[in-house]
Amino acid sequence: MRPKLIVGNWKMNGSRTVNAALLAEIAAGLKGAKASCAVCVPAPYLHQVEELLKGSSIAWGAQDVSAYEGGAYTGEVCAKMLGDFGCRYVIVGHSERRAYHGESSELVARKAMAVLKEGMSPIVCVGETLAQREAGQTVEVVGAQLGAVLELLPADAVEKIVVAYEPVWAIGTGKNATPAMAQEVHAALRGQLRSRNAEAAEGVAILYGGSMKPENARELLGQPDIDGGLIGGAALKAQDFLAIIHATQ
Repeated sequence: MRPKLIVGNWKMNGSRTVNAALLAEIAAGLKGAKASCAVCVPAPYLHQVEELLKGSSIAWGAQDVSAYEGGAYTGEVCAKMLGDFGCRYVIVGHSERRAYHGESSELVARKAMAVLKEGMSPIVCVGETLAQREAGQTVEVVGAQLGAVLELLPADAVEKIVVAYEPVWAIGTGKNATPAMAQEVHAALRGQLRSRNAEAAEGVAILYGGSMKPENARELLGQPDIDGGLIGGAALKAQDFLAIIHATQ
């Protein structure tokens, strides 16, 4: 059985005071947890989070990265810089980056390779809109998004990535994919990974990122190909985040 992984995506939230209190409460509530957990935080807080979490069981990471290694790219943050802060994970291709910043799957793939080059794990996000789901294009859409990454990814590096399925239509809308609907897409993604490296695919964590909450976490996490969650709003409330982590038991 694959170990479970719960990752909090703070998005553009936080302050030095709020961060310290939130992480202290999460750390205090992890006793007995079977899942691994991590938080992906806004870049300005990486130093603070590194200092607070050193020596703990909580990993940390960033929410985006430049596809470039460095140079004249004002406002960008490269993978080497994120590595300086001890990041283990970097989110790439989040639906908000694709929608609001026009990121293509090809750009996302380049970002994933930049993360891997610095020894970190990209959390590769894929997902469909409501219109695409209603048109029956879900597997085709997420397959193309993941395929762009697999096209650049050496077969022996498949085991180093994390995949997150985030149905765009279920994020912050009050709508939810049923566990069976989510499992169907996760199974398709696992099959696609197998086509690149069958053995490694069995160990890749595929997270669900469609508004996982304490109320639906246990049933979602009980599905055979749902290996954890990429958690948005619930990651900003310690008790909700902890409830999801402990639901893996």
